[in-house]
Amino acid sequence: MGFQCLKIQSKDPRLDGIDYLSGTDIPLHYILKLATHAIHLVIFYERSGNYLWHGQLRLKGHSDRKFVPFRKLQYGRYPGAFDRPELLQVSVDGLEVQIPKDLNSFLQEVSHSRFIECRFKEARSFFQKYHDDISVEAVLFQKSAKILLHLAAAVLKDLGVQFWLSSGTCLGWYRQCNIIPYSKDVDLGIFIQDYTSDIITAFQNVGFSLKHKFGKVEDSLELSFLGKDDVKLDIFFFYEETDHMWNGGTQAKSGKKFKYLFPKFTLCWAEFVEIKVRVPCETINYIEANYGKTWMIPVKTWDWKSSPPNVQPNGVWPVAEWDDVIQLY
Repeated sequence: MGFQCLKIQSKDPRLDGIDYLSGTDIPLHYILKLATHAIHLVIFYERSGNYLWHGQLRLKGHSDRKFVPFRKLQYGRYPGAFDRPELLQVSVDGLEVQIPKDLNSFLQEVSHSRFIECRFKEARSFFQKYHDDISVEAVLFQKSAKILLHLAAAVLKDLGVQFWLSSGTCLGWYRQCNIIPYSKDVDLGIFIQDYTSDIITAFQNVGFSLKHKFGKVEDSLELSFLGKDDVKLDIFFFYEETDHMWNGGTQAKSGKKFKYLFPKFTLCWAEFVEIKVRVPCETINYIEANYGKTWMIPVKTWDWKSSPPNVQPNGVWPVAEWDDVIQLY
């Protein structure tokens, strides 16, 4: 038909770790040019977390960039992840095409779709050095934690509450592409402006029991639930200041408050234990704030009040408020 075609391809991330397939290239983008106009075709792939993914638009060298004005190709500058849209058949100028049924939702996803791939190569190096824990206890915990995370994600999605992997769960994703077997819990972060009182009821309705509620909406709120198989889910609420973000901690027996400081961060999508979840885009800054420069070295003895390099004292809850801010179940 007279088009000039540029094909952009790269390794298939879905096959990473499968030795005989890991070098397989897949097409990511096609740029089809006719005279002064171009069609940018973005290929979506199905991922194991039941979502759609596209790769990065990465033009090579001067000749590729000369082929079409790169600055005008805004879609796909980063890998992206999307919920599978329901499609609608429409007629545009007599041409039958499909569009997402909920256009507004899809277009909003575009600007928040940036995806970060798990660091499979680094994870393999980590396990070569420290070896994976394949004991029955470790495997059972990871299986239970995976089930818990899937259920928690479904609950929060139904509520429309945005969350991300935090603390040890985020470290496990970034360092070893898996749940840390000795962590014994699942950690999630939520911005305090996204808090709703329906969270507790929604989790209880699917079988979680509330273990504790510390703090209050205005200050240091955190929730802890117990799921099946006695796996704990900790939800930390984050507060934004002018130049940093923080979440709070409370020691129940003393009423002492603690504050964990993080550099400001934005959220990206990732895949973790076969589910699409958010993580801090500035992951390394987030993890180093919480675990220091030596985060690659496993630490099995951890004191939440003193071990994190970003923890600092934050006063004491007045005794008169204890009934409200220190609730144990």
